[in-house]
Amino acid sequence: MTAYEPAGTVGAAVVHDAVVLAGGAARRLGGADKPGVRVGGRALLDRVLDACDDARTTVVVADPRPTVRPVRWAREEPAGAGPLAALDAGLRHTTADHVVVLSADLPFLERATVRRLLSALRAGRADGVLLTDADGRDQPLVAAYRAHALRRGLAALAGAASVTGSGAGGALDGLPLRRLVAALDLVRVPDHVASFDCDTWDDIAAARARIREHGHVLDEWISAVKDELGIDLDVDTGVLLDLARDAAHGVARPAAPLTTFLVGYAAAQGKGGPDAVAEAARKAAALALRWADEDAAGGEPDVAPDATPDTRPDAG
Repeated sequence: MTAYEPAGTVGAAVVHDAVVLAGGAARRLGGADKPGVRVGGRALLDRVLDACDDARTTVVVADPRPTVRPVRWAREEPAGAGPLAALDAGLRHTTADHVVVLSADLPFLERATVRRLLSALRAGRADGVLLTDADGRDQPLVAAYRAHALRRGLAALAGAASVTGSGAGGALDGLPLRRLVAALDLVRVPDHVASFDCDTWDDIAAARARIREHGHVLDEWISAVKDELGIDLDVDTGVLLDLARDAAHGVARPAAPLTTFLVGYAAAQGKGGPDAVAEAARKAAALALRWADEDAAGGEPDVAPDATPDTRPDAG
């Protein structure tokens, strides 16, 4: 478990599990495989799994598929029985006191948002903390809950459904998620970006357009490349961009990508972490500046600043 800020702050480490619901029918997408739809080159499900990768155990309720990281798979009975049955199936594989519950179609969910939900949950006494969307509507599948509250609520609903016979194929079959939410004491956090979900092709198009905006595209591209290459490394992109600029201006434009590639290669041969990248980038940037200085010096003698002139009689 990664250590974050001290307890009580946004991002404080909270031991938790995650349940991701990814087995819906996606009727508004014409039955398309919604978790596999790509936004910014990455499957929607993989984007969500990246945001909740601090979880001790991550359970995805759906049929198994290749994913960006290992998860535990579960399936509601019968398949397609709805979100309450899926949540119940996922919870059966968790043991932590706190559980993050997410849908698999959240293109803008980030680790910081998940940590904020967990920190708010731990700081209070509510059963859960959920996001609300731009219209103020509850988003119970972008939330952190106390596991015992979920289990208690699900058991009560299952018991009531068994008595009335309202569950068609199972006690929770077909019951709406709002039945559970209504029975819980919840804190609501407005966040119209992180709560944005992709229910229609228009939503998919809007998400794809947003990540190509100037303020997002580089971070999105880097995340996509790291997923594609299987790299889990946080680096200072500003340092690399500055290095690329210095190499392009001080040497030649093609030197920019070649230099950053060589920096990555050197870092991988060394410690391989962010510090190794930063040190290799520092050395390469200094070299690029020295190269540029030589060009600016024009016809001046090619002598290093600390060189001692050769004063022997036969010198020269």
